[in-house]
Amino acid sequence: MPVPVDLNAIRDAASIIEGSVVLTPTVYSPSLSKLLGCRLSLKLETQQHTNSFKERGALVKLTGLDVDERRHGVIAMSAGNHAQGVAYHAARLGIPATIVMPETTPFSKIERTRSHGARTVLVGRTLADCRAETERLVAEEGLVLVHPYDDPDIIRGQGTVGLEIIEAAPEIDTLLVPIGGGGLISGIAIAAKALNPEIRILGVEVDSFPSMYEAIHGLPASSGGSTLAEGIAVKYPGKLTQTVVADLVEDIVLVPERAIERAVQLLIEEQRVVAEGAGAAGIAALLHAPERFAGRRVATVICGGNIDSRILASVMMRGLVRDGRLVRLRVEISDEPGMLATVAQVIGETGGNIVEIYHQRLFHDVPVKQADLDAVVETRNADHVREILSRFAELGMKARLLGTSTIDGTVI
Repeated sequence: MPVPVDLNAIRDAASIIEGSVVLTPTVYSPSLSKLLGCRLSLKLETQQHTNSFKERGALVKLTGLDVDERRHGVIAMSAGNHAQGVAYHAARLGIPATIVMPETTPFSKIERTRSHGARTVLVGRTLADCRAETERLVAEEGLVLVHPYDDPDIIRGQGTVGLEIIEAAPEIDTLLVPIGGGGLISGIAIAAKALNPEIRILGVEVDSFPSMYEAIHGLPASSGGSTLAEGIAVKYPGKLTQTVVADLVEDIVLVPERAIERAVQLLIEEQRVVAEGAGAAGIAALLHAPERFAGRRVATVICGGNIDSRILASVMMRGLVRDGRLVRLRVEISDEPGMLATVAQVIGETGGNIVEIYHQRLFHDVPVKQADLDAVVETRNADHVREILSRFAELGMKARLLGTSTIDGTVI
């Protein structure tokens, strides 16, 4: 199936969106480069008006509508970034927009979409449930469907990301691109390969949604489940995009959920960039398979930053626990005056910071003259935790970790 998109079509798309879409920076990251063993640059699509690359293709599609199509309006089926990109630019162009979303969509995403003036229709629990309602509205109201990825205008619009990366960092030899339906990687691959035929292009999918990998390898579909990378949790990739990926993409890296979570944490701590799970997928690939990129000049697209605040807080706190920088200690003490002060003194003298403390007398199976003291403690690293535990042992006090913490793969 030939794809009617080439370098000239992508350059035409770049002229269409110029001035209406942010020319986002491609920045070199010394800290992440050192940590991940390659020379890494980040294309920060999080800086778009709606914090995602999706605006590009949406604007190209909307600009190409004729007068009658604009009058009737457009419709999109999305629970996230595509919805906001369509709604934002439709409002700018005076085009009525309808967005069909699952009833389970977080309130914050619904409200952001409505804030751009779009009519939102909530149906079912998943995007698959929204399909029938979308088709009904297209037929009854004459709306134009703005597909999230399987459309030549969408593909060439997303391809402008590739033009900008190559212009900003012509020295790169490897491009890592997240894959959902495939619109972004298809457009980027067409542009980048036309400008530099030797460049390596690799896609990234979370291993619970390997839909593009399975499609191009002729494997049965297996996608499903819950993931932090919901922006690329697509069960069925596009037909047009499959053709491009099979032709131009060298390989697809499948990454585990824990790598996505770690990547979100790293981007904040090392680069001060807030990314959603899908946006951090390229970093997850570097964490999961560093040997494939060692010493290479790599660029990856941080394609979206619309992560729920509560989820982000949980990711960061879980990261502290995982790295041994936030631990729970249980100290066995005799139930007598001054013991609480002794425990606090030991932790303080060794440089730990008590976040929370619980004195367990009544509800734990301990002798009547003893008590368990549970403390949540902020520490520097795993060695610091061991130092605190050793200090308690020197004083003849039994102390142990609750749960398991690790740092650099070592269990504390």
